[in-house]
Amino acid sequence: MRAVRCNEGQIHVAEVDAPEGDGVRVSVRSAGICGSDLHMLQLGFPMGHTLGHEMAGELSDGTPVAIEPLGPCGHCEFCVTGDYNLCVLGPEMIYGVVRDGGMADEIVVPERCLVTLPAGVSARDACLVEPMAVGVHGLRKAGLRPGQRVAVVGGGGLGLCAVATVPNEIEVALEARHDAQRAAGERLGASLEPEGHYEVVIDAAGSESSLARAVELCRPGGTLVMIATYWQPVQMPGFEMCSKEVTVVTSLMYGRPGIARDVDVAASMLGRRPEIPEAIISHRLPLDAAAEAFEIASNRSAGALKVVVEP
Repeated sequence: MRAVRCNEGQIHVAEVDAPEGDGVRVSVRSAGICGSDLHMLQLGFPMGHTLGHEMAGELSDGTPVAIEPLGPCGHCEFCVTGDYNLCVLGPEMIYGVVRDGGMADEIVVPERCLVTLPAGVSARDACLVEPMAVGVHGLRKAGLRPGQRVAVVGGGGLGLCAVATVPNEIEVALEARHDAQRAAGERLGASLEPEGHYEVVIDAAGSESSLARAVELCRPGGTLVMIATYWQPVQMPGFEMCSKEVTVVTSLMYGRPGIARDVDVAASMLGRRPEIPEAIISHRLPLDAAAEAFEIASNRSAGALKVVVEP
């Protein structure tokens, strides 16, 4: 089968053996390119696996599903409490980061990875479930309450997915750098040019400057939520954070706080808001054009938001 691999920093489509072993076979229909994929390429991370942790597809009977790309051990103290994102296996459990991911014709995953989709949600759009779950998890950890206001700093795919997961009754503002990002934020219901202070501020950009801006937007006693991946050490604006008594909440991927997983909540949100894929997915390319897709995704100033490859 075909699979997207990286060789000496170059993206290419390789012919590899079809996956075998225990689990459920999924024919992949969409796989999103994440900012983390781009950073790992730029930083020269060893990437001998098939890429793609934002993925969705169809079962053998045609049922569309999203995939939670985690294979935790299931029995450590974190897995038992539902915090399997903190599993002792660490990055080794992540499909598309260490394990073979979903930028391929097929993938075999444990049944626990399958995410049931609401009626009307296509597998072509359901690759958004994974990044939306990151936003769901961050807002859950922040303890977002009715009547509060939310600001999101960073208008990339992750920031837009975070905007999309803010409940409709909550006021949300987006600070984004590029015109296409701002236009997408408005389509998702966000106001632009955040004004005043906010109870919850999400940093979805992962830079020193975005952290400083997020703290600036926090009201005294507010909460800063760090959902981005920070690839370099960053200096925190300590004086302003302490003078405001800002609560800092770090957030990693997603988990299961109770009966429903964060990915299940994200899937239900995608079902309730059909405008989300149209607003966030800017490009769709066939799997064979994966190298071009990565080039497009790396040029946000040219209008790239979420770039999806479709086997």
